[in-house]
Amino acid sequence: METFTSSFILPKTAQLDPSQQKVIDAILKFSAENATAKKSAVFVLSGDAGAGKSIVLASAFEKLQTLARQKDTPFSGFDNKLLVNHNEMLKIYKELATKTSHLYKKDFMKPTPFINRYKKNHQQADIVMIDEGHLLLTKEDPFNNFKQQNQLAEIMQLAKVVIFVFDPQQVVKLKSYWQNDWLKALLTGHPTEYYHLDKQYRVQNKAITAWIDAFTKGQLLKRPQTANFELEFFADGLPMYEKIQKKNKAFGLSRLLATADFPFTVLDGKTWFVTAGQLKLPWDKINFTDRPWAERPETIQEVGSIYTIQGFDLNYAGVILGPSIKYDEKKDKIYVDSSLYEDHEAFKNRNDIPMLAKAKDAIIMNSVNILLKRGKFGLYLYASDPLLRKHLLALND
Repeated sequence: METFTSSFILPKTAQLDPSQQKVIDAILKFSAENATAKKSAVFVLSGDAGAGKSIVLASAFEKLQTLARQKDTPFSGFDNKLLVNHNEMLKIYKELATKTSHLYKKDFMKPTPFINRYKKNHQQADIVMIDEGHLLLTKEDPFNNFKQQNQLAEIMQLAKVVIFVFDPQQVVKLKSYWQNDWLKALLTGHPTEYYHLDKQYRVQNKAITAWIDAFTKGQLLKRPQTANFELEFFADGLPMYEKIQKKNKAFGLSRLLATADFPFTVLDGKTWFVTAGQLKLPWDKINFTDRPWAERPETIQEVGSIYTIQGFDLNYAGVILGPSIKYDEKKDKIYVDSSLYEDHEAFKNRNDIPMLAKAKDAIIMNSVNILLKRGKFGLYLYASDPLLRKHLLALND
């Protein structure tokens, strides 16, 4: 079996398929046609977790910067940036710059520093690409130096063309929450093009993807019979961890992950633990290195979160579903109890969302969707809720 890097960057030995190349061509064509438009133009690239959005964007940006740093091209001399509101992904992009002659580390930024710098200097970029656009803020966040109301709206004022990668099912905090009509309203009057990626590049089986999609909608389907993907349910977290360790030794990039249902505090110096039956392992720690969490060997002894793994691939993922993910036997349905969710930061400072309780439930289930779609070849599950665990274990038979 082939092993993979956790990076979303395309390996040198791999090639884009025709559908991916078609999107890149569309992005560059849209950028060239709208670089002199009176109003900022926005290209929206959507797709589920694992649909290859970041690979397409990274490849398009590399091609764009190659043309921008050559003479006599439609993009010669352009000031372009790629933004991502995700520390682990930013590390990979900056690493890419060290391996590619036409990319520089300064080409990659987080959204808030970009907004604040370009506003202060009264600058306007030519083309700005935004990866993981669903992580942009839709509410002010003074603690992180963002004092406006919507980061995409601010970026549109500071760029002639915006390429916006967006999946509303990967919003994991209320301060990044989008109502269904907000994006459409924001883009009204601007040159706009939409492109949806519907092929799954990470999870190597359509039946598994369908099973996960049903799970995140509250349905527990029969376990698909698959030859190229392992789906297994565990009565205890310890044997699941032991299996992940074996897979990691054999193939690499196999890790435990968990929903944010276990207490943690950032930057307090303490070690916070995730428990799953007999298993007790520490949460992932803040990563001050330049390597992504999943590529550091020592993190096999930790449990990863959406904040360290979102946007990355694993070969095998063992996922601990915490107490907030429950099963109702009377309704035969999976449901969310948001009062048990320990990521209190995810629910902060929002009173402008109708049906707030429903939005909280959606954010938690979004995190489940992200975690369950990390593994390319296998997914192992342990549920803290006894009823959900019982019904999952029944699927092993």
